[in-house]
Amino acid sequence: MALRVNTNIAAINARRHLNANTRTLAAKQERLASGLRLNRAQDDAAGLSVREGMRAELSGLKANITNAEQASNLLQTAEGSLNETNAILVRMRELAAQSGNSTFTDQNREALHGEFLQLLQEIDRIAAATIYNNQTLLTGYGNSVARASTAVTASNTSGVTGISISGAQTGTYTFVDEVHDGSITLGNGTVSQTISIGTILDRDVIATGTQFVANFDRLGIQVTLAGSNVSNATGSYTEGDLHDQTIIVNAGTGGSFQVGPNDRAFNRLEVSIADMRATGTTLNLGVASIATITTARSALTSLDQAITEVAKQRGTLGALQNRLGFTVAYTENEVENIQASESSISDADIANEVSEFTRSQILAQAATAMLAQANVLPQNALALLQ
Repeated sequence: MALRVNTNIAAINARRHLNANTRTLAAKQERLASGLRLNRAQDDAAGLSVREGMRAELSGLKANITNAEQASNLLQTAEGSLNETNAILVRMRELAAQSGNSTFTDQNREALHGEFLQLLQEIDRIAAATIYNNQTLLTGYGNSVARASTAVTASNTSGVTGISISGAQTGTYTFVDEVHDGSITLGNGTVSQTISIGTILDRDVIATGTQFVANFDRLGIQVTLAGSNVSNATGSYTEGDLHDQTIIVNAGTGGSFQVGPNDRAFNRLEVSIADMRATGTTLNLGVASIATITTARSALTSLDQAITEVAKQRGTLGALQNRLGFTVAYTENEVENIQASESSISDADIANEVSEFTRSQILAQAATAMLAQANVLPQNALALLQ
C-alpha cells in the first residue's frame, strides 16, 4: 500500500469499523436496558406491524375477560334475587293450600290473605330493587319476545312450547311453513333463514312424546315444537301450522355482553331476563287471591305455574353463567398463546444480546486501538525527509 499523508486510508477503514461496532453496541445496550428486541420500527418494520396488531387484540381480549366476569356477576345478582322469589312463592302456595281447606273460616282466610298480599308485594319490590350498576334486572332486561306474538298466542294449536332469543334484532318475524315441503322459513323482511325438518317429522307431525328445537341461528331465534302427549305442551305441531304466524321481538335495556375482541355477532352474548314481578305477565299473579276457598284453590294452579317460570328463568341464568365460565377459560387460553407470539416478536433474547454486546464491545475496543495505530502510520513519511 502506497505511503500517503493527505489521505489515511487505514484510519478511514478503522473508523468505519469503529462506527459500525459502536452502532451495534448502542443497539445491544438499548435492547438489554429495555428487554425488547423491537424498540423502534427500523428494528423490524414487518414485525412491528404484526406486534401492534397483536397488542390491540390482546387489550381487547383482556377487556373481554373482565366483561364476561362482570356479566356473570350481573346474572348471579339476578339469580340470587330469584332464589328469594322462589322461596316466597313456595310460602304463598303453602298459604293457598291452607286457605283451601274447609277447616278454616273466611275470617281465618282474611289473616292468611293479608300475609299473601304482603308476599305478593315483596316479590314486586325485590324485582324493582334488584339492580346492578343502576340497571334494573328483573322488570325486563334485554330484548324479549312479545306476548302478542301469534306463535305464542296460538301455541295451543301449533305446539310451540318455547321461544328463546339470542342476539335477535327487534322487529316482527314471520313464518313460511308450507304443507309437505319439509322445511320452515323465518324472516323479518330483511334477512331470513330456512331449516329442514323433513327428517324430524313422522309423516307430517313430530313424533309422539318428543320435542324439536328449530334453531334459526342466523336470526338468533330458537323455537321449540312439541308432538302429542308432551307434558308441558297444550298442542302439537303438524306441518303447516306455523304458516303466517309471527314472533315479535321487543327492544329492552341492556342484555348484550361483549365477550370477543371484534364487532361480530359471535363475539357478543345476548341475554334476556323476563319481567319477574308478581304482577307482570310472566308470573301473572296480579289477581291471585286466597280470600275464599274457591280462589285459594284456583291460586294453587297459578302459583305452580309461577314457580315453574321462576325455575326456568333461574335455569337459563345458570346456563348462561356456565357458558360465561367457558368463555373466560377460552379467552384466557387465547390471551396466553397470543401473548407468547407477541413475546417472540417483541422481546429480546437476553443470552444472545449479551453475547452480541460483549462481541461488539471487544470489536469497538479493537477498532479504537487500530484507529490509533493507523493515525501513526503517516508519520513514517518524516523518515524519508531526514
